[in-house]
Amino acid sequence: MIPQLRGANAILTGGSQGLGPLIARELAQAGVNLALAARSADKLQAVAAEVAALGVTAVAIPADLTQEADRLHLLARAAEALGPIDLLINNAGLEPIGRFVRKTANEIEQTVTTNLTAPVLLARAVLPNMLERRRGHIVNMASLAGKLGLPYNAIYGATKAALLAWSHALAVELEGTGVSVSVVAPGYVSDVGMFSRHNATAPGLLGESTPTDVVRGVMKALRTGATEVIVNPRPFQPVHAAYILAPRLLLAAMRRLGVIDFFRRTYDV
Repeated sequence: MIPQLRGANAILTGGSQGLGPLIARELAQAGVNLALAARSADKLQAVAAEVAALGVTAVAIPADLTQEADRLHLLARAAEALGPIDLLINNAGLEPIGRFVRKTANEIEQTVTTNLTAPVLLARAVLPNMLERRRGHIVNMASLAGKLGLPYNAIYGATKAALLAWSHALAVELEGTGVSVSVVAPGYVSDVGMFSRHNATAPGLLGESTPTDVVRGVMKALRTGATEVIVNPRPFQPVHAAYILAPRLLLAAMRRLGVIDFFRRTYDV
């Protein structure tokens, strides 16, 4: 958490589509200057122009976060355009749906690098300056898929589980330094992002959040410094507790309620 968002400088990955432009717009309205990163240069430039019209500095930095040279360029260009980085929002992510045994080694490596390695290394790069200034906040976009072992999405869930664990560990390490870490964990999100591309509606047991709900979760993390923000319309803690204490019982209930069939129909493609 930093005391004042207005005038802060932020790097936002995954800024060209999905939740990225919505988060960028909300940050700009709060007065945050933005370095936007994504692979799609044209879309990224359009988002940068839109948020710059809100009165902040915004720069588009095309980057493939799986490549070290691109990550280094992103960090250098962001510092050059904005100055010291106060906020790092690791929003970029891949979701390779389908049966695990059908995933290629390249798909697995790309997902792990994008969803986990890149956020870790970007954080490692910005932290020394944040610690020196005693000012900074890192927000990692995880998922409730990282808290439950869901079928047909094993690699994605594994990366998000690791992101959750790393975020919590780092938050404790940084206590008292003036630098904080938050992890935002949405469930299923309607209209934009990965889930919506499958044209599916989540089972009632799980429910769906809106993109606005997720953006509010990100802003809540930034404004309160909460270590974890869960974004879900249904209470998640009882489900998670059942998963930890009685996983077989929860799995049987999910089968009976049609949740496993939903995963198979939606993701086993």
